[in-house]
Amino acid sequence: MLVCGLMAAAGVSAQVKADDILGTYRVVQGKDNSKVTFRKSGNGYSCQVVWLENMKEKDGTLRTDKKNPDKAKRSTPSDKIVLIEKVTFDEAKQEWGNGQIYDPTRGKFFKVRISFKDAKTLKVRGSWGPISETVEWTKL
Repeated sequence: MLVCGLMAAAGVSAQVKADDILGTYRVVQGKDNSKVTFRKSGNGYSCQVVWLENMKEKDGTLRTDKKNPDKAKRSTPSDKIVLIEKVTFDEAKQEWGNGQIYDPTRGKFFKVRISFKDAKTLKVRGSWGPISETVEWTKL
Protein backbone atom coordinates (compact mmCIF):
# COMPACT_ATOMS: atom_id res chain seq x y z
CA MET A 1 0.00 0.00 0.00
CA LEU A 2 2.88 2.34 0.77
CA VAL A 3 4.32 1.76 -2.72
CA CYS A 4 0.96 2.58 -4.33
CA GLY A 5 0.71 5.76 -2.26
CA LEU A 6 4.20 6.85 -3.29
CA MET A 7 3.46 6.14 -6.96
CA ALA A 8 0.23 8.14 -6.76
CA ALA A 9 2.06 11.05 -5.10
CA ALA A 10 4.75 10.98 -7.81
CA GLY A 11 2.06 11.11 -10.50
CA VAL A 12 0.43 14.12 -8.88
CA SER A 13 3.74 15.97 -8.54
CA ALA A 14 4.43 15.36 -12.24
CA GLN A 15 1.16 17.09 -13.16
CA VAL A 16 1.72 20.45 -14.79
CA LYS A 17 -0.24 23.40 -13.42
CA ALA A 18 -1.31 26.33 -15.58
CA ASP A 19 0.97 28.81 -13.79
CA ASP A 20 4.05 26.60 -14.29
CA ILE A 21 4.60 28.44 -17.57
CA LEU A 22 5.24 31.75 -15.79
CA GLY A 23 8.82 32.96 -15.83
CA THR A 24 11.71 33.86 -18.09
CA TYR A 25 13.15 31.61 -20.82
CA ARG A 26 16.25 31.71 -23.00
CA VAL A 27 15.46 31.40 -26.69
CA VAL A 28 18.08 30.63 -29.33
CA GLN A 29 16.67 30.79 -32.85
CA GLY A 30 19.21 30.77 -35.64
CA LYS A 31 21.58 33.66 -34.97
CA ASP A 32 19.23 35.33 -32.48
CA ASN A 33 19.73 34.91 -28.73
CA SER A 34 16.99 36.37 -26.57
CA LYS A 35 15.06 36.11 -23.31
CA VAL A 36 11.28 36.07 -23.11
CA THR A 37 8.91 36.23 -20.17
CA PHE A 38 5.50 34.60 -19.73
CA ARG A 39 2.98 36.58 -17.67
CA LYS A 40 -0.68 36.17 -16.79
CA SER A 41 -2.87 38.06 -19.20
CA GLY A 42 -6.60 38.13 -18.48
CA ASN A 43 -7.79 34.51 -18.51
CA GLY A 44 -4.64 33.26 -20.20
CA TYR A 45 -0.94 33.91 -20.64
CA SER A 46 1.16 36.12 -22.87
CA CYS A 47 4.86 36.11 -23.70
CA GLN A 48 7.04 39.10 -24.51
CA VAL A 49 10.67 39.54 -25.50
CA VAL A 50 12.53 41.22 -22.60
CA TRP A 51 16.13 41.04 -23.84
CA LEU A 52 17.83 40.60 -27.19
CA GLU A 53 21.56 40.01 -27.59
CA ASN A 54 21.88 42.18 -30.66
CA MET A 55 19.63 45.24 -30.37
CA LYS A 56 21.30 47.15 -33.22
CA GLU A 57 21.07 46.92 -36.99
CA LYS A 58 24.28 46.97 -39.07
CA ASP A 59 23.92 50.74 -39.47
CA GLY A 60 23.74 51.21 -35.67
CA THR A 61 20.01 51.94 -35.45
CA LEU A 62 17.78 50.20 -32.93
CA ARG A 63 16.21 46.96 -34.20
CA THR A 64 12.44 47.21 -34.39
CA ASP A 65 9.53 45.00 -35.41
CA LYS A 66 9.76 46.20 -39.03
CA LYS A 67 8.05 43.12 -40.55
CA ASN A 68 4.91 43.33 -38.38
CA PRO A 69 1.79 43.21 -40.58
CA ASP A 70 0.28 45.88 -38.27
CA LYS A 71 2.02 49.06 -39.44
CA ALA A 72 1.37 50.73 -36.04
CA LYS A 73 3.62 48.12 -34.36
CA ARG A 74 6.59 48.37 -36.73
CA SER A 75 8.38 50.87 -34.48
CA THR A 76 8.20 48.54 -31.43
CA PRO A 77 11.74 47.91 -30.13
CA SER A 78 12.81 44.29 -30.59
CA ASP A 79 13.08 43.77 -26.83
CA LYS A 80 9.40 44.69 -26.36
CA ILE A 81 7.73 42.50 -28.99
CA VAL A 82 4.79 40.41 -27.78
CA LEU A 83 5.28 36.92 -29.22
CA ILE A 84 2.32 35.04 -27.73
CA GLU A 85 -1.03 36.36 -26.56
CA LYS A 86 -3.87 34.77 -24.64
CA VAL A 87 -2.90 31.12 -24.66
CA THR A 88 -4.90 29.05 -22.20
CA PHE A 89 -4.05 25.85 -20.33
CA ASP A 90 -5.73 22.55 -21.17
CA GLU A 91 -5.32 20.38 -18.07
CA ALA A 92 -6.34 17.17 -19.86
CA LYS A 93 -3.70 17.65 -22.59
CA GLN A 94 -1.15 19.23 -20.21
CA GLU A 95 -0.50 22.01 -22.72
CA TRP A 96 -1.23 25.63 -23.49
CA GLY A 97 -2.96 26.53 -26.74
CA ASN A 98 -5.91 28.37 -28.30
CA GLY A 99 -3.62 31.23 -29.26
CA GLN A 100 -1.06 32.36 -31.78
CA ILE A 101 2.67 32.89 -31.83
CA TYR A 102 4.20 35.74 -33.74
CA ASP A 103 7.48 35.23 -35.59
CA PRO A 104 9.06 38.69 -35.92
CA THR A 105 11.76 37.39 -38.28
CA ARG A 106 9.04 36.57 -40.83
CA GLY A 107 6.27 38.96 -39.73
CA LYS A 108 3.84 36.02 -39.54
CA PHE A 109 1.43 34.54 -37.01
CA PHE A 110 1.06 30.80 -36.42
CA LYS A 111 -1.21 28.61 -34.32
CA VAL A 112 0.69 27.63 -31.16
CA ARG A 113 0.80 24.70 -28.74
CA ILE A 114 3.12 24.77 -25.75
CA SER A 115 4.10 21.98 -23.35
CA PHE A 116 6.95 21.04 -21.06
CA LYS A 117 9.52 18.53 -22.28
CA ASP A 118 10.93 18.47 -18.74
CA ALA A 119 10.95 20.83 -15.75
CA LYS A 120 13.32 23.30 -17.46
CA THR A 121 12.47 22.92 -21.17
CA LEU A 122 9.41 24.33 -22.88
CA LYS A 123 8.40 22.92 -26.28
CA VAL A 124 6.82 25.62 -28.42
CA ARG A 125 5.15 24.33 -31.58
CA GLY A 126 3.97 26.77 -34.21
CA SER A 127 1.90 25.54 -37.11
CA TRP A 128 0.22 26.80 -40.23
CA GLY A 129 -1.96 24.16 -41.82
CA PRO A 130 0.01 20.90 -42.15
CA ILE A 131 3.38 22.67 -41.70
CA SER A 132 4.78 22.99 -38.19
CA GLU A 133 8.01 23.71 -36.36
CA THR A 134 8.91 22.98 -32.75
CA VAL A 135 11.55 24.92 -30.84
CA GLU A 136 12.72 24.49 -27.27
CA TRP A 137 13.02 27.33 -24.77
CA THR A 138 15.06 26.91 -21.56
CA LYS A 139 13.63 28.23 -18.29
CA LEU A 140 16.01 30.48 -16.36
